[in-house]
Amino acid sequence: MADNNKMSREEAGRKGGETTSKNHDKEFYQEIGQKGGEATSKNHDKEFYQEIGEKGGNARNND
Repeated sequence: MADNNKMSREEAGRKGGETTSKNHDKEFYQEIGQKGGEATSKNHDKEFYQEIGEKGGNARNND
């Protein structure tokens, strides 16, 4: 814990994520991933996907 006996954001996020993973199954994560993908596609155009695709390809090529 942080010096002032309060949890850091990192610690709070880790604790919340662990609790969420204990309370939900694989289907939960698939559903929220699907919703996120649909929301992203509504908010971004073809150029956005081309750009992130290039970034992903570049990262793989640098391995």
